[in-house]
Amino acid sequence: MQPKFEKMTNKELIQYALTHREDLEPLRVLYSRRTPDSEATFYPPPCTPEGEPIPENIQIMETAIRERIAAIEKKKESEKEEEN
Repeated sequence: MQPKFEKMTNKELIQYALTHREDLEPLRVLYSRRTPDSEATFYPPPCTPEGEPIPENIQIMETAIRERIAAIEKKKESEKEEEN
C-alpha cells in the first residue's frame, strides 16, 4: 500500500524519496507542487544601491506577504472542511 503522498509535507516527501529511490511517485508530487518561474512574481528592491530604504517598494512587498499568508490560511481551512 502506497503512502498518501498528497498529504505529506515536502520534507516528508523528500525523506521518503531518499529512502525509496525506486519509487518515482513522491518525486512527481514534489514537482507538481513547485512554482515555475513563469508564474513567479518579482518585486522591486527594498533599498537603493546606497542602502536607503524605498518605502513604496517595502509596502508592496508587505502587502504581497500578507496576501500570501491569507491565501495559505484559506487553503488550510478548506482542506480541514474537506476532511470533515
